[in-house]
Amino acid sequence: MHRLARLAGALLLPCLPVLCLPAAPSGSPAQPSVRLERSFDAMGTTYTVVAYGADRFAVDAVIEETYEEAKRLDHLLSNYRQDSEWSLVNREAAHRPVQVSQELFDLLARCIEYSRQSEGAFDITVGPLMKLWGFYKGEGRVPHRAEIRAALARIGWRKILLDARARTVRFSAPVEIDPGGIGKGYAVDRMVEILRARGIRSALISAGRSSIYGLGAPPSEPRGWRITLPDPRRPGRNAAEFFLRDMSMSTSGSSERFFVAGSRTYTHIMDPRTGYPVQGMLLASVLAPKTLDSEAWTKPFFVLGREWAARHKPKQFQVFLCEDRSENACAYLP
Repeated sequence: MHRLARLAGALLLPCLPVLCLPAAPSGSPAQPSVRLERSFDAMGTTYTVVAYGADRFAVDAVIEETYEEAKRLDHLLSNYRQDSEWSLVNREAAHRPVQVSQELFDLLARCIEYSRQSEGAFDITVGPLMKLWGFYKGEGRVPHRAEIRAALARIGWRKILLDARARTVRFSAPVEIDPGGIGKGYAVDRMVEILRARGIRSALISAGRSSIYGLGAPPSEPRGWRITLPDPRRPGRNAAEFFLRDMSMSTSGSSERFFVAGSRTYTHIMDPRTGYPVQGMLLASVLAPKTLDSEAWTKPFFVLGREWAARHKPKQFQVFLCEDRSENACAYLP
């Protein structure tokens, strides 16, 4: 057994600006603005909302509404709650078609499309491999090849069968779906929709340190919300800086969870096609209009590498990759 390592703050470090309001135009009254920040736990992670507005009570009420939405999604998507719709699918879909809500059906359809477009590098059935390598229990182990072959037989996105007319989900063989690769991104997008619908024009919403959305811009920085990416090879230095304005950013990194066996480091980011943790990549960040998309695509770009990402990334995406090599390790793909 090898204890998993977690490097605090090693992935995404959002530089939240202090309240520094720009001066009002000459001859016009100053527009008051308040800054509120709240954090809450849901869906196995900590969400933080920073929002600006003219009325403290109105802003606070909207943030409370985003919290209620995160709790609703926890009851829909959690694979730890036996009463969630997601858990119902995992229990029953191998035995019979399970009718689900339109919301869950659409989300699963998106997951299948991500898998198809990424040539299987994204796969929400990868759970058995994560368990086998010890990443769920917090202790890493290198399994035998026979164990890996057995785990590969229990995964596969093509075993998820959707019937749009009946709105049902069925598994053609026993598999288990895991919302870990898309749940946080979907929740952030839903929270952004609520903030925007309630008139909030400046906010930063983050799910842990891996997925974040910048709504509008903070008063002190018209370019957007400043985000820095620490350099995975040079502690204390930044590899890149971005300004998010109506844009999301998600990051996957090898330093988030890993263990060392012998002289080799094994990261928690798994290649579901081979059954082994990815080697040769340190960090992948994706900027996209939707957090669901940026979160889902970080792992395929991490798994498949720079050349594949350059050929296949959607035009509206920006990708930043850091590979584990001595020269030209980091690359920005606009």
